[in-house]
Amino acid sequence: MNRQRSFIGFIVAGAIALLIAIAGFYWFFTKSPANLIASTSEPGAAIFVSKLSPAMVSLLTNPDRLQALEREEELSKLKTSLFAKSGIDYKQDVQPWLGNEITLAITTLDIDRDPENGQQPGYLLALATKQPEKSREFVELLFSKRALSGATLDVEEYKGVKLIYDNSQPEKDLLAGAVVGEGFVLFANDPKVLKDAINNVQAPDLNLTSSPEYQKATKELPKGGLAVAFLNLPVVAKWQGLELSEQLYNSEIISLALNPKGLLAETTFLTSSEILTPSTTLSKPVEALQYVPASAGLVISGSNLSNLGESDLAKLWKQATATIYGSGEDVVSRLAKPLVDVQKRWGINLPEDIFSWVQGEYAIALLPEKEQTTPHWIFVVEKSESVEQGIARLDAIASSNGLSINPLTIDKQKVSAWTELTTAAKKSDAKEGASFSIETKVRGLHTTLGNYEIFTSDLETINEILTTKDNSLIDNPNFQDSIAAIPLPNQGYIYLDWTKSQNLLERQVPILKLVEVLGKPFFDNLRSLTVSSYGTDTRSLKGGVFFQLKNS
Repeated sequence: MNRQRSFIGFIVAGAIALLIAIAGFYWFFTKSPANLIASTSEPGAAIFVSKLSPAMVSLLTNPDRLQALEREEELSKLKTSLFAKSGIDYKQDVQPWLGNEITLAITTLDIDRDPENGQQPGYLLALATKQPEKSREFVELLFSKRALSGATLDVEEYKGVKLIYDNSQPEKDLLAGAVVGEGFVLFANDPKVLKDAINNVQAPDLNLTSSPEYQKATKELPKGGLAVAFLNLPVVAKWQGLELSEQLYNSEIISLALNPKGLLAETTFLTSSEILTPSTTLSKPVEALQYVPASAGLVISGSNLSNLGESDLAKLWKQATATIYGSGEDVVSRLAKPLVDVQKRWGINLPEDIFSWVQGEYAIALLPEKEQTTPHWIFVVEKSESVEQGIARLDAIASSNGLSINPLTIDKQKVSAWTELTTAAKKSDAKEGASFSIETKVRGLHTTLGNYEIFTSDLETINEILTTKDNSLIDNPNFQDSIAAIPLPNQGYIYLDWTKSQNLLERQVPILKLVEVLGKPFFDNLRSLTVSSYGTDTRSLKGGVFFQLKNS
């Protein structure tokens, strides 16, 4: 029988943390964020979860503390929909006893370990209780209502814990529940899952808290995080039927914490073996950003592109995309499609022909425009001997592709342009015969400003850089607020202005539209997001994503 569907209702309860993060963080900041800091950074329910569990997600605060959502009735709607079919009244039956933790875990990939009847994942939902007697009354009430709806109930004593579960038909929803000790109410989609949870408590070497990977991961958690997730990456890949060509990191831990300007999601990937020395760290944003206009929608900045393919971050990205998509597909190439188009049109290899000679600071930017589907691009690189050689190489490649290198002057600045001559037919009288005009198309430009060489896709973009020098991204208050939340030193930034890049991203990553529908209130109020990696541990890679919200 397929029992994955049977636990959907209670999966929603465990996913309250994610839904609230998507639907309501905007309103949190109009209130007092200090009131939403969790009392603990580690989920207590980890003692019920096997150390072989693929994933565990925890909300570390009582959902009723998130009353800022009541303005739009998002939380009320969620509570109502969750208990609508069960006949349970949240305010009367759940609110009095619900504590400060909701944890959802996938405990096993197959409950009965029988491949013949398909994969049947085990789900465990743990709700912290502050009034054990009240929570016992709730469990009794819930199952009595299920009995009235036709379910056949069984009651079993297992190692001192009373288990209640139904023996519904395979097509019906199955549920098992118990109150364990004085701290938690447990629900599962099979009584075997509850028994395993109890065994994990009584045999500590079985549960997640005994895992060295988990112990190391929890040390990376910030204090006062609102939610936390732990992923066993090899098991997650197996769950999705994937075979990773390269397995570098074993586990990942993610935490969500509030910031006066937005939401910071920190993640740490851990491995049991030594990995490459972390990439070059920066104690401040690269000065190359001073040549990126504030109108940029997507910006990637850092130092040393020459070893990008062999960096920890590149290997991490390869594993992440393989886990998500089932292949090593480079999703970054979708976001930076204009650069990929240049690569194809010129017949070049970006890592070999460009990245290999960028050993200093760099900044790559896309400037989306509503009027056109292809955004303009900017590439800023710190000058060095290798850069001079790289430019000469690009000039040679341009010439071999039939382009001319022509000098221009824009706002008294000398610029080199790669141009192409094309012909276009003119409208003319039939008696006079065909008439043509010759047009010059600019395929790229570059110029030197200070200690930096700047490449752009078109005249309009380089003109914007030269004529609006006081309106750079690095001086933009929104950008400053975003990077202020990222620890220093770090390996640079990926900055995405959501309001400017939304249309571009939706075209390149179609599934994003579905995510936006599910999290409409959040995306409606998202101003930007900033990604960075930091840390110097050779056995882990740490990074963060900062979501900046409007009116925060």
